[in-house]
Amino acid sequence: MPKISQPLPLRRTQRQALQGKRLRWLTVAGLLLLIASIWLLSLALQTPKRKTIVITAGAEGGIYMTFARRYADALANDGIALDIRPSSGAVENYQRLKDATSPYEIGLVQSGTGNAKDAPNLQTLASVSFEPIWIFYRNDQPIDRLSQLAGKRISVGQPGSGLRTVMLSLLAMHGIGANAAYIEELAATTASQALQNGQLDAAAFIGAPDIPVIDALLKSDLRLLNLAQADAIVRRFPSLSKVTFPRGAIDLARDKPPQDVTLLSTTALLVAKKTLHTETSYQLLDAVNEVHGMPSFFADRGEFPNQKIEDFPISDETRRYFRSGRPFLQNYLPFWLANFIEQRFVILLPSIAVFFALVQLVPRLYAYRMRSRLARWYHEIKLLEDEIVAFGTADPRQQLRWLQELDDIHDAVAHLSIPEAFIRDVYALKHAIHLVHDRIAASLPIAPVPAAAQERSGII
Repeated sequence: MPKISQPLPLRRTQRQALQGKRLRWLTVAGLLLLIASIWLLSLALQTPKRKTIVITAGAEGGIYMTFARRYADALANDGIALDIRPSSGAVENYQRLKDATSPYEIGLVQSGTGNAKDAPNLQTLASVSFEPIWIFYRNDQPIDRLSQLAGKRISVGQPGSGLRTVMLSLLAMHGIGANAAYIEELAATTASQALQNGQLDAAAFIGAPDIPVIDALLKSDLRLLNLAQADAIVRRFPSLSKVTFPRGAIDLARDKPPQDVTLLSTTALLVAKKTLHTETSYQLLDAVNEVHGMPSFFADRGEFPNQKIEDFPISDETRRYFRSGRPFLQNYLPFWLANFIEQRFVILLPSIAVFFALVQLVPRLYAYRMRSRLARWYHEIKLLEDEIVAFGTADPRQQLRWLQELDDIHDAVAHLSIPEAFIRDVYALKHAIHLVHDRIAASLPIAPVPAAAQERSGII
């Protein structure tokens, strides 16, 4: 038997396959390059995380200082050091944070102290606690209205404190100005001593009942002002709330106080600059939730922290935290890794969606362009065929011209740079050329074009 020769390797087909693989690799590389570029851009734009946070707190012995130290203990577990800076109170804290160039990043501010218009660089992380205002006084008969303090010696809190600002407004609301009383501006400890020594008739304090200064006054023989007009006051003073100190809260055995006491209260806000790192915001919210989530005399379990007071815009992290807790991945991954992935995906997902939309669109546009190049020659053949029909019976010279035109069209099509995916369309076009060619050749009265000539022209 004759030896069957092995088929020649399909060199051209293999070369085209290699080109297709190269194109796919280039596409993948382009996608990876796009992702890497977006990733690096997000890294460049990200605010660097701080391991030490500076907080402007309050006076030594005050409630703000107590809060700050509790936050420091909670944040230490996350590897964050809280640099606590004392201040005279809420007003000074606000002024410090308002300065965009100051080193202070977070601080405790009393509701009603400032607003977003005056401090556009600030945001509220959370409302953290009621701050009840305690007004103790010396008098033989109980009083229940602030207007009854007219003509008395009153301490309204030290300069720079939120208490001083509120008390001066409340006294003015009740017709007590600088000429209607003897106003003193003393720190809490000094005011307590002066009140117990008889140097003051009344003094205002702010904070939780377990603060040493307030606790000592509650256990003394001094009277606590039970406000009869609290409902009317809070309607005129929206940053204040009405709270109740329950009967027997000081001493159940001695039934002290002997009745519920109505107080006014501000709300403590944890405020931050808008440049605060996202991760740090979530860690601060965890710390705040740990410190303030327990019940107290004035709030039920879970009532604080919250986002009810909007003196400043509520941060995006706060809205998300109170809506659904920490982001999903943070429950299963270390915070830094979860936050890293989430931040990148916020950027990457839309970019990937756009990329794949383009991946689908570009091939369609490319296919349209390729078929348009072939369609031009189909149109040329159709015009030629219409011309043949219009001529009816043509002389042989005209028919030969038509054949030459078809040969030219065939040569042009043969030299088109068309991807492998459109080879079928190319051969369909060549078949159409061949059909028209055969139709003309069959009608020639002279000998048809030799096969060798046809082969040279690419018709067969």
